[in-house]
Amino acid sequence: MALFISLRPKTYTARYPQWMVGRPLLYMSSALASLGDAMFGYGQGSIAAAQVQPSFIHRMFGKEVTMAQIQAGQTGVDPFLQAITVSCLNLTALLASFIAAYLCDILGRRMSVRIGGIMYFIAALIQVFAPNLGALIAGRCIQGLGVGILSMTVPILQCEIAPDHARGLFVGIEYICLNIGYAVSAWVGYGFYFAMPSEISWRGPYIVQAAVAAVLIVWTFFLPETPRWLAQNGFQKEALVTLADLHGAGNVSDPKILATYAEIVGAVEFEERMGQASWRQLFTQYTRRCVVGITCQMFAQLNGINAILYFLPSNLTRAGFTISRALLYSGACALIYCSGTIPAMFLIDKFGRRVFLLLGSCALAASLSIVGGLQYYADSLPVGAGRLPAADAIFFGVCLYLFFFGATWGPGPWLLGAEIFPLRARAKGMSLSTGTNWLFNFIVAFITPPLFDAIKAGYYFVLVGFCIISLAVVWFIYPETAHHTLEELGEVFGDKVMDDEGPAREKAQRSANEIQRERSGLPATTDSEVTLQPTMSSITPKAKDEASIVMKERSSIVTLDSHV
Repeated sequence: MALFISLRPKTYTARYPQWMVGRPLLYMSSALASLGDAMFGYGQGSIAAAQVQPSFIHRMFGKEVTMAQIQAGQTGVDPFLQAITVSCLNLTALLASFIAAYLCDILGRRMSVRIGGIMYFIAALIQVFAPNLGALIAGRCIQGLGVGILSMTVPILQCEIAPDHARGLFVGIEYICLNIGYAVSAWVGYGFYFAMPSEISWRGPYIVQAAVAAVLIVWTFFLPETPRWLAQNGFQKEALVTLADLHGAGNVSDPKILATYAEIVGAVEFEERMGQASWRQLFTQYTRRCVVGITCQMFAQLNGINAILYFLPSNLTRAGFTISRALLYSGACALIYCSGTIPAMFLIDKFGRRVFLLLGSCALAASLSIVGGLQYYADSLPVGAGRLPAADAIFFGVCLYLFFFGATWGPGPWLLGAEIFPLRARAKGMSLSTGTNWLFNFIVAFITPPLFDAIKAGYYFVLVGFCIISLAVVWFIYPETAHHTLEELGEVFGDKVMDDEGPAREKAQRSANEIQRERSGLPATTDSEVTLQPTMSSITPKAKDEASIVMKERSSIVTLDSHV
């Protein structure tokens, strides 16, 4: 901790070009920061495709197998060793998600994204040249550190740069990037498959992964820091400029920008009075929020997504497809998975989080029941062409599952984890929620191979049971968080925090108003005169003069020495 604090940046540089200012900067910042999630999705698909490659199995597990043996599931690989190979990433991601709570608060959001990208790049190079299983696992463990940092930091960055009415859209952008990463890996894996028997058939996808990580690292030198982090760390003028560049086309005298800036500064002062929430306070003061943050990510995993994705080519070969057809259909499934996110991006803010999660639980339970029943039937048939009709139906069921997960339990938990916690507890709360995701991601990835080996199609019905439980939990525990500002969610959750923080919030509101009135050149107000919404007439000469000064100083602001 002391080391992190000593590295806290003293200066800030904005390096993005001026032609990007406005909506291009806002949406490119969102999309390119989401490359971090895209790389996690890509990693899921890479390891899934590698597991059906004879050269990979020979290099990593020392087993000489034929394509027919792989299709029949008779590779001779210990399922527990296979589980460790896949799931080791999740343990280091769990560790990194808690470390990232301090990283992104102290070093900044964009520096945390950069560190995660560097971890990913190093991990990709190790896996490209991995001579044995030990090196591969080491690479995946380092990759897990990058995944944990990025999966915790990027949702916070998205919520802090997003307009209040579009949090669902921006987290949806993040999640669709994750799905696109998985889709790209599926098609890259299918393309490299034809390089067999050369080992480039499974090493090639890691080269692509290194290239994507390099793009993310380079972009972090242009990515703007969030206005909230800047204001919180003493970069007041830079916070105003960045806010205007993201939401006001660079116009720092825009009344809406000045109002938002005043609210940010007031919220920062409020947070300083209250102090950062401790881990103990997180559970005692924000109990219901913690329950929602933990269970939403827990059920996102227990509802079966990574039991499907990590082993999708294997599952399709088990259904009866040839390996090449399984890889091709994995790519098709990935496109369906991506398309499922589109309804959530545009409708989850309108209809609410609860509606999407409740419908999702029902749809996932139905889809998994179809897949499980058909797999039971397929298992009763001999391996060969006779299984293909059942395999086609299983493929359809998997596509249904992935579409509904992509629309509901995919983006929903990431959105809830980033928005439900108050400012003073947001980093720790998101870290707790993300850590839960990686813990149960590990559990699912670890138990899936031996359970498929032991109970076969019955495993799908275990997942159905969790879908039904998630339906009950959402129905009885989750409040609706859509259609509310972040500051209103204390009342939504019915905790006592708002009562305790009431006086402090009033003081913060008065402070924010005084900042606004100072900018407008008006005298100080009495308590009864406070209002956070400036009118056009209140944005008078002094505020406009200061805006002009800021605009003139932009060139000097963006040439300050930067933390890198």
